[in-house]
Amino acid sequence: MLALLGFLTIVVFMYLIMSGRLSALIALMLVPTFFAIIGGFSKDIGGMMLKGIQGVAPTGIMIMFAILYFGIMIDSGLFDPLIMRILKVVKGDPLKIALGTALLAAVVSLDGDGTTTYMITVSAMLPLYKRIGMKPIILAGIAISASGVMNLLPWGGPTARVLASLNQTTGAVFIPVIPAMAAGLLFVLFIAFYMGRKERKRIGVLKIDGRTLEEQAASAEAVDLKRPKLVWVNGIMTILLLVCLIMELIPVPALFMLAFALAAMINYPNLKLQKERVQAYAGNALAVVSMIFAAGIFTGVFTGTKMVDALAAVLIDHVPASLGPYWALITALISGPFTFFMSNDAFYFGIVPLIAKTAASFGVDPAMIGRASLLGLPVHLFSPLVPSTYLLVGMVGAELGELQRGFLKWAFGTALVMVAAALLLGIISL
Repeated sequence: MLALLGFLTIVVFMYLIMSGRLSALIALMLVPTFFAIIGGFSKDIGGMMLKGIQGVAPTGIMIMFAILYFGIMIDSGLFDPLIMRILKVVKGDPLKIALGTALLAAVVSLDGDGTTTYMITVSAMLPLYKRIGMKPIILAGIAISASGVMNLLPWGGPTARVLASLNQTTGAVFIPVIPAMAAGLLFVLFIAFYMGRKERKRIGVLKIDGRTLEEQAASAEAVDLKRPKLVWVNGIMTILLLVCLIMELIPVPALFMLAFALAAMINYPNLKLQKERVQAYAGNALAVVSMIFAAGIFTGVFTGTKMVDALAAVLIDHVPASLGPYWALITALISGPFTFFMSNDAFYFGIVPLIAKTAASFGVDPAMIGRASLLGLPVHLFSPLVPSTYLLVGMVGAELGELQRGFLKWAFGTALVMVAAALLLGIISL
């Protein structure tokens, strides 16, 4: 019964948001609540919701103040010199811009944090996309595609969970997966090439010379908000912020709150201007943060009712014994859908050890199960339960459903390319 309710929750939720009948914000709250009531959990729903909200609260606070901080950095013109340089290199070619986006996102993703990747990539590239006339959703799609592959880095989270849950080493799990990651990145570059070529056909190649660049910079919106004399100050402050973020010197939510306070005081010491800047970013921040808390309700109810556990148990129990030796391939194929509908903690600490134990009875190495469980991660970042994805769509002014409709199929394609490469190279075996 619980497995059926969990399945219906997922199907109905995806149908409603991808068909545009309900926004993700509303569906995240109403759909799991509806099916939880049907399952007889009406008395416990409040506690489940509160637990889920408490779990995402620090992330919500962090993202809200990250939006405020990077909003000030964009308005003050921190990224204008970078944009000018990129414009000179790509010369107004959407194809080169798309490929540059993929490379930038992949390099920035080396820190293993999706939130940082999106903030830097979008902050640097979005004004360029707007000037050229490219669709911002393409920027979001390429950035999340690159981050999805780089998410396999040991310090990124999922791989660390695998190592801990299966008691494996980096050499046994991560190192062998690197060639599959390379294949995934090549496919991401293909996605960027394909999208960039479509945009080139739609808007053409913009011929830009030095004078045009100066005119564009001069005619940019909110020129009175620019602080060219503070570019170095803002740059150093942003670098220090990212260093502190990576080193985790203080809790991330508090870090971004302090960074915003300093940025506002340094760039806009006038109280009226400070209020205007906060009001300018308020709509974006509210849209993103409200989505994160709604996702907390979905996670709290879906986990608290044990629907997710029931779904996993049914799947594992119904795998025929004849397919036992193929558990590595099965794990690779289900890792995408599973990490889409449940948290990484639930999958890697709850499901993967169970699969590894089952597969071991058929002679499958637990390390191979660990590798296989990582190959679906490009799909995971498109999940409505990933807070950083809401930051991404919020920064480009899009909806989650729009991003999923445009790029979820490409994410599955990336995962399949990585699985195919893993099979061909013996990273996982049949």
